[in-house]
Amino acid sequence: MDYLAPSVLSADFSTLGNEIAIVAAAGAEVIHLDVMDGSFVPNLSFGAPVISSVRKVTAALFDVHLMIQEPIRYLEDFKNAGADIITVHYEACKNVEETLAKILSLGVRAGLAVSPDTPTDVIEPYIETIDMVLIMSVYPGFGGQTFIENSLDKIKSVREMADSLGRKDMWIEVDGGIDYGNIAKVKTAGANVFVAGSAVFKGNPSVNVKKLRALL
Repeated sequence: MDYLAPSVLSADFSTLGNEIAIVAAAGAEVIHLDVMDGSFVPNLSFGAPVISSVRKVTAALFDVHLMIQEPIRYLEDFKNAGADIITVHYEACKNVEETLAKILSLGVRAGLAVSPDTPTDVIEPYIETIDMVLIMSVYPGFGGQTFIENSLDKIKSVREMADSLGRKDMWIEVDGGIDYGNIAKVKTAGANVFVAGSAVFKGNPSVNVKKLRALL
């Protein structure tokens, strides 16, 4: 199954709860929440209190993407805030295996993200235990960037790796520059979770969600 995951980083934060409720009602099954610490990435966003405050507006899955150094320190906070999926960056963890095990011990789905310059073969040791791989198709930290075309090869590589290891059920999420012009080819490459920020929240979010879903 394919899932559209609007990134609230592009939403109007003055009415964030309402924005989330609108896209969920329009058919977005997953809400993507980017948490940035100003250290792993050169920007700041929001933390667990904001996620907790908007959790009550929808039953959609909360996909919490931690772009923070040593996220293991805060996993319980995000689980308690309402995360259904917690994704950490390979590049931000001293001990990736321990961090993923901690996520799973909390009863939350575990995702592992890789930035554009990180080769996909680093994911292989964790394929059998994680629920999702996140391929960053832009450099993490800012919205509105252009999709990096060689991300398609990385998506294909991860899908082949997962299938060969008996993980056809594993989600492959792609985040960065997803829009009307490329979402179909990202799906063809092997992804099934599509993070879209500007393409959803610029203009009419409800209409945009329906148009993007129609391309999947």
